[in-house]
Amino acid sequence: MADMADEGPVDDVALDEVVRFTSELIRIDTTNRGGGDCQERPAAEYVAERLAEAGLEPVMLERTPGRTNVVARIEGTDPSADALLVHGHLDVVPAEAADWSVHPFSGEVRDGVVWGRGAVDMKNMDAMVLSVVRAWARGGVRPRRDIVIAYTADEEASAVDGSGFLADEHPELFEGCTEGISESGAFTFHAGPGMNLYPIAAGERGTAWLKLTARGKAGHGSKVNRANAVSRLAAAVARIGDYEWPVRLTPTVRAALRELAALHGIEADPYARDFDVDDLLVKLGPAAALVESTVRNSANPTMLDAGYKVNVIPGEATAYVDGRMLPGGEEEFRETLDRLTGPDVEWEFHHREVPLQAPVDSPTFTKLRAAVERFDPDGHAVPYCMAGGTDAKQFSRLGITGYGFSPLKLPPGFDYYALFHGVDERIPVDSLHFGVRVLDHYLQSA
Repeated sequence: MADMADEGPVDDVALDEVVRFTSELIRIDTTNRGGGDCQERPAAEYVAERLAEAGLEPVMLERTPGRTNVVARIEGTDPSADALLVHGHLDVVPAEAADWSVHPFSGEVRDGVVWGRGAVDMKNMDAMVLSVVRAWARGGVRPRRDIVIAYTADEEASAVDGSGFLADEHPELFEGCTEGISESGAFTFHAGPGMNLYPIAAGERGTAWLKLTARGKAGHGSKVNRANAVSRLAAAVARIGDYEWPVRLTPTVRAALRELAALHGIEADPYARDFDVDDLLVKLGPAAALVESTVRNSANPTMLDAGYKVNVIPGEATAYVDGRMLPGGEEEFRETLDRLTGPDVEWEFHHREVPLQAPVDSPTFTKLRAAVERFDPDGHAVPYCMAGGTDAKQFSRLGITGYGFSPLKLPPGFDYYALFHGVDERIPVDSLHFGVRVLDHYLQSA
């Protein structure tokens, strides 16, 4: 294999393959309902075969039968350089076929668009990585640093069978990795006429899924009951839902606000003591959506479970809350939940993962920004913090700093956010082609 070339080896074969791989991966139903019944193995076998055809030696690993992960390493030309992790998950969230314009697992390619569950989250990126790796094999290209490719199971639930398992049980596969890239970044965000933003994720709020339990006195529904578990739970849930969390700006969010304000011609100093973030968000218009969910912690009630008969007051009631914590915000989050739940309701973490923060002044972020803007000179790459989370949380246990970078150039009116876990998930073919070119360029220059 030759050393890195100035231009990548992306050819018509690579562009055709990324569309075909996306479509074929969508056809493999890897629905993860969170109950442990997902089977990623067919998709894992698919990507492993494509990697092996490119001369790599993929390893398939399972914690639970059928919940398969794939890991492969591409050796770089500089043995002294730190390795880079490129990871994507193989599972998808459920889809109700009756709600869709096309069957969600058809992988149909129509009018220049690939349709199906996973087209955005995230079999598109899985396919782009395959396409680039195979193009390198044809063109005799090697990157400067080792690149570890990981396809994971179970990201759409707890990741216990996926990245958590890999990080805890097989850390040797990621030896030398100091940074990683994965989903939810470097996509076109149309902030207004002529303003194409490409948010690159340099942080994630922590996951704090909570279980609330209220206990009381069981009894007949016709009797006065001052120790009603349902009433106690309902009051706590209402307090949580109504609570206004205070503003807490992290370095990543401050950097995002500063750049967004400058691009809009707005004078604002996110580092000033009297800075009013809500006032700036109003002035930013559509671009506010990139940061408004990450200026505070949050807690949204999502599930309730109580009782078994209308005339019976149950002795116990439970609820679940989707909480998210900013870096440095866990202590405040705990104290606030203690206060909001009150003395009659207990709460515990149902699932918990750490918040993340990555430097935006690093050489890596600079190269990520440059790769996007090289292929869209009119675009502006900006940092942002994800409201949710990715497998980067689990890989951070290995000291790997994660960035969200799944490059896509999207047409005006394409509501990328709405298609995450949404109906009629789809991705334009041209967006996949753009992603392959950007990803190829970045991985060679990294």
